[in-house]
Amino acid sequence: MRNSAVFVPHFHWDREWYEPFQVFRHRLVAALDTVLETAEANPDFRFTADGQMAAIEDYLEMRPENRDRVVALVTEGRLAIGPWLILLDEFLCSGETIVRNLQMGWAAAADLGGAMPVGYLPDMFGHVAQMPQILARAGIEHAALWRGVPGTVDGHAFRWRAPDGSEVRTEFLFDGYDNGLDVLLVPDRIGRALGEYAEMTDERWGGDPVLAMAGTDHNAPDPHLAAWLRQASGEGRAITIATLDEYLREHVRDEVSAVVTGELRSHVRGNILPGVLSVRLGLKQRMAVAERTIDHAERMNALWSRRDDSPFLSLAWHKIIESTAHDSVVGSGTDETCDQVAARLAEAAQTARAVRDAALAEPASQVPSDAYLVANPLPFERTALVEVDVVAPPAGTRLVATVTDGTAHPVQLISEAPTVLSDERMDASQLERVLRRIHRRELFGRLIDHYELTPGSLVFHLAEVPASGPFDLLILRREVAAAAAAHPGEWRVLTVEEARATALVPARVPASGLTAFRVEPREDTSAAPAFPAPASPAPASHTVATAKGRTLANGLVEVTVAADGTLDITGADGTVLNGVGRLVDGGDRGDSYNYAPPAHDLLVSEPTEITVDVLEDGPLRSRLRVTRVYAWPAALSSDRDLRDERTLPTPVETLVEVRAGEPFVRVSTSFLNQSADHRLRFHVPLPEQVTTSSSAGQFAVTERGLTAEGGWGEYPLPTFPASTFVSAGAATVLLDHSSEYELVGEGGELAITLLRAIGSISVNIHPLRDEPAASEIPAPGAQDLGMRVENRFAVLPSAAGWSGANAVALAEDFRNDVLITRGTAPAGSQLPLDTSGLRVDGPNVLVSGVRRVTDDESGAGTEVRLAAIRDTACTVRVTGAFSEATTVDLLGRPISRVQASDRLELALGPWEIRTVVLR
Repeated sequence: MRNSAVFVPHFHWDREWYEPFQVFRHRLVAALDTVLETAEANPDFRFTADGQMAAIEDYLEMRPENRDRVVALVTEGRLAIGPWLILLDEFLCSGETIVRNLQMGWAAAADLGGAMPVGYLPDMFGHVAQMPQILARAGIEHAALWRGVPGTVDGHAFRWRAPDGSEVRTEFLFDGYDNGLDVLLVPDRIGRALGEYAEMTDERWGGDPVLAMAGTDHNAPDPHLAAWLRQASGEGRAITIATLDEYLREHVRDEVSAVVTGELRSHVRGNILPGVLSVRLGLKQRMAVAERTIDHAERMNALWSRRDDSPFLSLAWHKIIESTAHDSVVGSGTDETCDQVAARLAEAAQTARAVRDAALAEPASQVPSDAYLVANPLPFERTALVEVDVVAPPAGTRLVATVTDGTAHPVQLISEAPTVLSDERMDASQLERVLRRIHRRELFGRLIDHYELTPGSLVFHLAEVPASGPFDLLILRREVAAAAAAHPGEWRVLTVEEARATALVPARVPASGLTAFRVEPREDTSAAPAFPAPASPAPASHTVATAKGRTLANGLVEVTVAADGTLDITGADGTVLNGVGRLVDGGDRGDSYNYAPPAHDLLVSEPTEITVDVLEDGPLRSRLRVTRVYAWPAALSSDRDLRDERTLPTPVETLVEVRAGEPFVRVSTSFLNQSADHRLRFHVPLPEQVTTSSSAGQFAVTERGLTAEGGWGEYPLPTFPASTFVSAGAATVLLDHSSEYELVGEGGELAITLLRAIGSISVNIHPLRDEPAASEIPAPGAQDLGMRVENRFAVLPSAAGWSGANAVALAEDFRNDVLITRGTAPAGSQLPLDTSGLRVDGPNVLVSGVRRVTDDESGAGTEVRLAAIRDTACTVRVTGAFSEATTVDLLGRPISRVQASDRLELALGPWEIRTVVLR
């Protein structure tokens, strides 16, 4: 009988969940007070602080006087902290966010004595394929986790291999992160209980001692734990107290033969709770916005600003990473918790937006105020469409966009605005009140160009860029006062501006670069201005968007609205997808963790009414709106086994859009949700049945089948995560935010979840899960009742699949709009020349981050992180203004340095993540 065991005292700390953050922090402070007192009173005591620095930071913010006590225990090796900033949900954030999480956690731990070099991932709802590479490229050799491990692993450890071949030895917490607690239930019988547990699990341990994780959620270990274990050890048991790091470094001996490659999403030894992928849609969308905004802010700050705004960017990153916690962005908390997560993500986006806008203001100072600056955040050249507010063209003219070399490009007018902003009548004695509206020269968001003052009439003429000379508010006040005194009685005050219009402008922007344009009228002649040549990633062909009846086309892709309101899409290679956008709504009696259909479900897929309206007919963009009205049941019956007989007519608007030069169709759906307890999915029928799908996210494209591995207490629904795109057969769907999808109809259709509306964090009795995932706490906000639910994506038909269709670049193009701002130099001055930034050329290569970095030894530089999203090796060319390149690991530590005069060639292996610093 095995008689050796290593106990690892710890706790698992959900920063926010069924209580909001500050409530949990109050408990955290008391728990860590106990840990410090216990450790200082018992020299043998060790504690592992859940692998996340957030708990330590939150504690020291309330107990700053205890910092030295924490440092002392960390330095002695008795308190293991880090390496993460927070225990994240790996599928609901970007790969770059995962890296920053590790970097910030490692740095914070270093300030307190050093991080535990273990990728501790105890309670995540599955694990991404590239996690072994992320850990290995940070110099971390061990991981430890519980959920998602496949049934092929029959020991307590395995070698976890990433798609690129990187591996980490992984401790499998097969009985969860609290397996030692049952042994400790009766303190004076620990020896016997340990013997029974060791016998039950003996086949898993080989020649290694039992690992007993002595801790659980939100509680410090009992202060008497060390004494209990000393007593049990005296009864013939070899019991050691250690940190998790000590167990892995000092106590395991067996060679690990089992190898698992790729993501871990098996249900066989623990619930992975896949319903969190689709509940509380708004949080997933806010995460995507925050990540996108900070990415753009870092790129603009690094490339175009003289100011280092790293403190603001660090603050924004910290708030994003806090929100990735596995009970935060997943939406499995109470309404007040989720409101706090949403607010934190909004604050992160606002902070990043301020940095982004300040960085763009610098080059905008060289652009005339009657022109616009366009910045491209992506490292390849592209032609993008931007909407700007302009002066409407006079009769007999048309608007064109002129660029630096004088070339004129077409402008598509979208709408025109009224010119009369106010028309008021008042007594002369009230004129002074009107003047109070004027702030220096600004009135109603415009600038006063000039005014007309005649007896009984005051007319303000406003302009975005005044053409007249200086304006003196004091003179106006004096003149109005005199006129009012001379002409008492009724006055008319009229405020007008130039006729305005919204124009759609094509802008060709260099890689990571800047361009400028001016919109101005030209005499309307028969000769049409030239389109800018399409740039990568769009195909190099001349296209014009058109709308004819129910069909939109651009020479690359065509879409027609069918009689039932679905879309028939034909791709550039002739691939046809019929019936795209069929909406299927069904009941959901589950909770925030798991979907479950009612016992007698009613699926609604046929609309009761269909209308189609053409909104724009090119030449740059064509749009139409399909409105389908559905009769959706109001809720579930009281026993939750049936959908309500009462139905609510719900119009769903689908905006269909084709742009010149794009090989995909942009689609967005919008509706006001009035129904509870339901799931709505957007279906993309496939030309042929398939057995696999592929989805992109976190530095990889992962292939999955039609089923999932089950075996624990959770029905293995084959619903899977996708971040930037999902592909099945000839259909690839580009995504705006992390989403849930499933192959249905025996592989004949791709179904993407648009909404999952539920009303409880967890339910005690769940048809597809044996045990509650949490307490049955109401979460009415998760029903999204009265909320406008919007989703946007793009459909790319291609028989070549995601790789052959250039989906990596197209997904980046779809998700990342160019940035536009008004110039601030004197109006009428010359447009600046186009400026290139950093350019990266390589097939299916992702640039996940570009930022400013500084170190004491080498000074300032620009860090670029690339990932080969492909299963074969490739060469990547990086072009820009630099003379030296240093390859660094994921923690920024130098590996090798080369001289590179404005050009660097990198040989990337399949699925390799590479980080370089350019100086």
